[in-house]
Amino acid sequence: MLTKAVIIPGNGAGDVERCNWYGWAKKQINKIPDMTCLLKNMPDPVVAREAVWLPFMEEDLRCDEETLIIGHSSGAAAAMRYAETHRVFGIILVGAYISDLGDDNERQSGYFSRAWDWERIQANVGHMVQFGSTDDPFLPWEEQQAVADGLKAELHKYNDRGHFQNTHFPELINTVQKLKVAA
Repeated sequence: MLTKAVIIPGNGAGDVERCNWYGWAKKQINKIPDMTCLLKNMPDPVVAREAVWLPFMEEDLRCDEETLIIGHSSGAAAAMRYAETHRVFGIILVGAYISDLGDDNERQSGYFSRAWDWERIQANVGHMVQFGSTDDPFLPWEEQQAVADGLKAELHKYNDRGHFQNTHFPELINTVQKLKVAA
């Protein structure tokens, strides 16, 4: 049963309520009957270390089998790593990627220090949806496609959304509503 959504932001988001589409999406998801959406400023917001974010997702945000994790950028990497070892209702990945892209900060996060266990993620997650854009200035399309291929996720491919840093994201809300009905 789907009762909760948790938005895991990208690194460097600052006050997440006012960053990108996060606060807007939280308000929209909270309007869906029998749904609660959590959005909190993350600890270690710049480096977004796996060793800090995953325990926060488990202990503070309480991501579990009734939770839909919505991860953007670094938050998508966190969602995938979390799902390697935890059962969740679903994950929606926005601007997801598989490597540190040669960036020191990304390397320090720890998410990219080992291969992705696609089979374990698939076994632990009931629903997987991915949003990506070919014009993302930070993520080559090949990185995003590799996530979709590895997870066999339902891929929503755009060519005009960049890194999804807009203030509204209606397609995301439509996806959450569909998953709630399917639950």
